[in-house]
Amino acid sequence: MKAKHKTACISLIMLVLMCVPAHAQLKSFADERGRPVFIYEGPAVSSMTTAASKADPTVTVPASPTTPAVSGPMSTGRRSTPEELDQLVQKTAEKHRVDPRLVRAVIATESNWNVAALSRKGAQGLMQLIPETAQQLGVADAFDPAQNVDGGVRYLSMMLDRYNGDVHKALAAYNAGPGAVDRSGGVPRIPETRNYVQKVTSAYLGGTGLQPRAMATATPIPIYRAVEADGRVVFRNE
Repeated sequence: MKAKHKTACISLIMLVLMCVPAHAQLKSFADERGRPVFIYEGPAVSSMTTAASKADPTVTVPASPTTPAVSGPMSTGRRSTPEELDQLVQKTAEKHRVDPRLVRAVIATESNWNVAALSRKGAQGLMQLIPETAQQLGVADAFDPAQNVDGGVRYLSMMLDRYNGDVHKALAAYNAGPGAVDRSGGVPRIPETRNYVQKVTSAYLGGTGLQPRAMATATPIPIYRAVEADGRVVFRNE
C-alpha cells in the first residue's frame, strides 16, 4: 500500500473513531491467519482476564477511579528515550514493591522494550497487556509507557502476593493465568509457559536485555479499515 493511501486510510479511521459512542469499546481477536483484528462493540462484561487472555474469576483487580477511554492501537505513543523508560520502570517497580530487575526481565521477554509492540493475540505495549486486562487495570492507553508499565507491574505484584513471593509461579500466572498455575500446583506443563518462565528467569539472573534500547521510541501504528460480509467495521494493523 502506498504511503499516501496509508495516510488517507488512517485519517479516515480517526474520523470514524470520533463518531463512536462513548460506551463503545475496542475488542481484539485473531483471524484465521493469526492476524490481530479490532472491532467496536458495546460495554464489556466485568470478568477479569489475565495477561495471557485466560479468564479467571478468582482474580480481583482494584477498581480504577475513573472509567478508562479506549484508545489502544490508535495511539501513536509519546516518544520515550531509553533513559526515561529506565527511570519509569525503576519508579513504578518501587511503587508496587516489585524488584525492578524482575520487571525489566519481564519487559525484555514480553516486548523487547518496544512500546509499540503488538502481538498476534492483540497483546499491547511493553508488558503485553490484552485490551480486556488493560481495561480492568484502568489502563486507558496500553501504548502509553507509563500506563502500561503501571498496569503490568501491578498485575505482576498481585501474582507475587498470590503465590507468596514464588517468582516461578508468579511468572507462569502472568503468562498462562493463575487458574492454570493453581490447577497444576506449579508451573503448568505448557511448553510456551515453561519457555517463558525460563526466558524471564534467565534474563533476571543473567542480566540479558535488562536495559532499554533506542528502539523503545514509539512509532505510529498504521490501522486499516475494512467491512466484513456481515457489515461489521473492523480495523487491522496490517
